[in-house]
Amino acid sequence: MNDYKDIWIFAEQRNGKLMNVAIEILGEARKLADKKGVNVGAVLIGHNVENLSKDLISFGADIVYVVDNPLLSNYTTEGYAKAISELAKEYKPEVILYGATFIGRDLAPRIASRLMTGLTADCTGLDIDENGLLLQTRPAFGGNLMATIKCPDKRPQMSTVRPGVMKRAIRDDTRDGKVIKFDADINESDIRTKILSIVKEAKNVVNLEEADIIVSGGRGIGGPDGFNIIKELADVLGGVVGASRATVDAGWITSDHQVGQTGKTVRPKLYIACGISGAIQHLAGMSNSGTIVAINKNPDAPIFKVADYGIVGDLFKVIPVLIEEIKKLK
Repeated sequence: MNDYKDIWIFAEQRNGKLMNVAIEILGEARKLADKKGVNVGAVLIGHNVENLSKDLISFGADIVYVVDNPLLSNYTTEGYAKAISELAKEYKPEVILYGATFIGRDLAPRIASRLMTGLTADCTGLDIDENGLLLQTRPAFGGNLMATIKCPDKRPQMSTVRPGVMKRAIRDDTRDGKVIKFDADINESDIRTKILSIVKEAKNVVNLEEADIIVSGGRGIGGPDGFNIIKELADVLGGVVGASRATVDAGWITSDHQVGQTGKTVRPKLYIACGISGAIQHLAGMSNSGTIVAINKNPDAPIFKVADYGIVGDLFKVIPVLIEEIKKLK
């Protein structure tokens, strides 16, 4: 176990651009590494992506491990899994963190299997205990409980982390770091998946994690038609529509709008909760918002405990007034 040191992150990039979640987990890795007195390593995989190394160092990495190969231009499970596994066998990190994106969720368990170690998925909190072990906190039992998991006997300790949960690292262009180029010996025979073409799906993407303003509806909106007024308020504010788990489970709106432990964790500048009582799993997904406004008939609703501003009243009477007043200010 003593051979393993340093905390690594998988620096996910797409089309030569670092994903936000990579910068978020890099900031968290920096905090954890400082507690343990070790270095932060960032693993950068792709083709012609070495230029991103400076960004990673500026955001907190001490060492950037670059695996550059034309065969890694696009993500494939086999190629990326071999690259990181070989790198980890060579340099023996104590911890590896991944973003819980569709790539991270596919990649991390494959690497865990290759390295014969454990993996905690969809973490919302990370810390170091008194013995130096990684504390990995994630929702359990449908989001009604929070479980903290340790991996005392295997290395590296590995977690996927939900996008939007951790604060982005603060850039410091005065930082210095080291870049290590690693040849993972990737060959065509290693990659069974052949990408013939990449076609972007044409649809309206609900980007809750990046939104500055979110207006969310809960069971109090009464039904799927209740989201019409939620959308109207969101539109006039230049925001997006969020939703509670109850409305998604009821089929009133699609799951890509869901905020909470079992949905998306968000940090908008303004979060307006309409007809949402404030279940624990929902609060965990939005309580770090800049300003929270709650509209609810029930003055005892838990949502008011985290709200900066509360309006006790019928949302179908309150929201139209808000919309008209906002329009007057434009």
